[in-house]
Amino acid sequence: MRHFFMIVAVLLLLCGCHSKEVRHLASDASLIKPGVTTLNDVQLYLGEPNGQRRVSPVEVEYVYYEDLPGFMGHTPIVSSWVDGDGYEMVVITLKNDVVTRCEFRTFSEADQDWVDDFTWEEVK
Repeated sequence: MRHFFMIVAVLLLLCGCHSKEVRHLASDASLIKPGVTTLNDVQLYLGEPNGQRRVSPVEVEYVYYEDLPGFMGHTPIVSSWVDGDGYEMVVITLKNDVVTRCEFRTFSEADQDWVDDFTWEEVK
């Protein structure tokens, strides 16, 4: 029985060592300088975007985002069962492969808490 608990403890410790590659969008976005940073630099700093859209023949927007883990969000196995606390997003606009704008946004689930506290009146 003692060996069983030791094996379980070792397995739990090993599970805690598991990690996946994480982007740090806020710090990576701070490396982007409009008018200076090129498309190659953006891909070097942030990798491939999660999404993109063509605004015009010479202008494109890249979107990068990461979910913010909630309570116990970094815990192995359990993290897949709990919801996150929101997400971070970087929107980068490039014109002729040079950055013209870089916006960092963060969205939290708590941002919508006011809806529950607000007294709604029917509009006639």
